[in-house]
Amino acid sequence: MSELNSGRRPHIVVVGSINMDLVVRCGVLPRPGETLSGSSFAEIPGGKGANQAVAAARLGAHVTMIGRVGDDAFGATLKASLERDGIDTDCVHTTAGISSGLAVISVEDSGQNSIIVLPGANGRLTTDDVKAASQVIRDADVVLLQFEVPMAVIAETIRIARTSKKTKIIVDPAPASKELPPEIFQADWLCPNETEAEALSGQAVSSPEDSHKAARWLRSKGVTNPVITMGAQGIVWCDETGQCRTATPFAVTPVDTTAAGDAFAGALGVALAEGMSNPNALRFACATGALATTKPGAQPAIPTRDVVEQLLQTQPEAARL
Repeated sequence: MSELNSGRRPHIVVVGSINMDLVVRCGVLPRPGETLSGSSFAEIPGGKGANQAVAAARLGAHVTMIGRVGDDAFGATLKASLERDGIDTDCVHTTAGISSGLAVISVEDSGQNSIIVLPGANGRLTTDDVKAASQVIRDADVVLLQFEVPMAVIAETIRIARTSKKTKIIVDPAPASKELPPEIFQADWLCPNETEAEALSGQAVSSPEDSHKAARWLRSKGVTNPVITMGAQGIVWCDETGQCRTATPFAVTPVDTTAAGDAFAGALGVALAEGMSNPNALRFACATGALATTKPGAQPAIPTRDVVEQLLQTQPEAARL
């Protein structure tokens, strides 16, 4: 079972995107110029920020979301969806005259996906929005950030969080970007996948050995705990001593990998806020991310705490660091 810091619920603040996912399932992903027939279509609440907020809430945290939606029908639906998971939306603002964020997602039968993101209102999130919520950020146990909102907002959030002695900062650098403010490397945890690690470090990342090099590079830039997620190859973590460790993945049958990284980040935030040791927090995050691949969709696939705890118990040797 989990190590708990105290009886209180941890407080997680998520600054990030809120999207409606337009999901098409197909046998295989189309090649450039190819037209294929799909098998189904669905509108599913998503966005990397919202997904991480939902993950943290379903794992037992009190979650505050900071973001923007449009004044379209999707905006009201997305905000109501967050509230159904018990997420505080007082800092989710409606932007007039613009659509909510959208993600057009193709998912093949193997579970692999391709995603096109339209920022919409997410691109209108401002530094003034996070400054207005500065006390909420400083009071949080953990702040979660991703790259689907303006970089200036991410940098300002990190600056605010750094004024708190208690708030840990987790950055999921997705989608990959080469335009990085220096504040990114002040994160306590940076959690790229192989593609994002390659974009950050400028070196190929296709094996655990490559990931060790990239993780050490990230640590040399100031990140306290770089973690590179590699899907079926597990994760690589460069700990606070500079030692790189590899963890094997949990054995699951993937259906849709869309929200795996978001579930991992949200779970890592909850585990650290509860006072779990770093290895146990990462194992908890690996279990949550693995389970998120076993169902279709983003938020519908994110597991609850009891399901995660069951996987941890039934595969006791998986993801040990």
